[in-house]
Amino acid sequence: MSPAPCPGHASSKEPTVKLRVDRDVLAEAVTWTARSVPARPPVPVLAGVRLEARSASLVLASFDYEVSARCEVPADVEDEGVVLVSGRLLADIAKALPNKPVDLEVEGTKVTVSCGSSRFSLAAMAADDYPALPAMPGAAGTIDAHDLAQAVAQVSIAASRDETLPLLTSVQIVVDGDSLTLMATDRYRLAVREMTWHSGETTTATHALLKARTLSDVAKSLTSTGDITLALSEPGSTSSNLIGFEAGGRRTTSLLTDGDYPPVLRLFPETTTIHATVGREELMGAVRRVSLVADRSTPIHMAFTDGNLALDAGQGDDAQASEQLVAHLEGEDIATAFNPGYLLDGLAAITQPYVKVDFTHPSKPAVLTGMSAIGGEEDSSFRYLLMPIRFGA
Repeated sequence: MSPAPCPGHASSKEPTVKLRVDRDVLAEAVTWTARSVPARPPVPVLAGVRLEARSASLVLASFDYEVSARCEVPADVEDEGVVLVSGRLLADIAKALPNKPVDLEVEGTKVTVSCGSSRFSLAAMAADDYPALPAMPGAAGTIDAHDLAQAVAQVSIAASRDETLPLLTSVQIVVDGDSLTLMATDRYRLAVREMTWHSGETTTATHALLKARTLSDVAKSLTSTGDITLALSEPGSTSSNLIGFEAGGRRTTSLLTDGDYPPVLRLFPETTTIHATVGREELMGAVRRVSLVADRSTPIHMAFTDGNLALDAGQGDDAQASEQLVAHLEGEDIATAFNPGYLLDGLAAITQPYVKVDFTHPSKPAVLTGMSAIGGEEDSSFRYLLMPIRFGA
């Protein structure tokens, strides 16, 4: 005879979730949300993606204590509830499913994913142990997603890859009314992009420092969403170390980098006396060819004279290369040398057909900007400052 259950020890109700969702919608949502799932989570629960079935939507969320992601998509929900499953595994499964509606159902401690004749059973993780996502800071303004992605790509090239220098691995974001400025430096070059945006009600100038890798990832992942809302915390608020981005049903937050960014804008010279203009594509091609004989520490030499630019690399018994280009020069002849990789990064970030290079002295930084034509309009919204390499270095 089976013993009677003890009063007060009845088993708690198992979570129940049952819904149907479009395959492409699920795959895109899970892939986007799982970006924040760490490859080696410090605690097992952080390997999960939280799924919450609501009346007519599925809300997916992930959080690794630094970056959070939340995405809401339409779904036919039969049973509402919450479940936690392996984020990377669910993303792999969703992308591999046939192009048919996907049924997701929780059965005890298992999560069943069915699509056509395909059926997967995943272990449900402890949803109650999953950390709560941070609240979104207040909206500071909006900007076109493609404009933001382009600006981030332009400046992030100059951010340091040295993780021992967290300030320099980050991008400085400066908001001042309708002006939004991004800047990054690794001490050898400095990239600055200025643009206008639709600021919110606040007109107080503020700034934020965010890892370049995180900002690049967010900007790329939101390019198909129209306008992006940028959210910044008010100084002194409980979430003053957070930044948020929201667009198209997707929302992500990140911790900011601690510290004060160096006053890098003062590195730009107030005036320049030598100006050289060259076709951007032609210069990029020549630099690529000539630098084939240069290793990572070997500079490429550039000598500007009126109507001509001479490039060369390599010396002595080593391999050597040289090339001549047409160039327009205003001011004295000048010869200098640059790291070819850094030079190519700056040229690739410029969108105009011509590049203008401003000098004050061969041993002083040069400033690269885009030009519509020789003698045409200069686009100073993006500036790339590049330190020269000493001859013989």
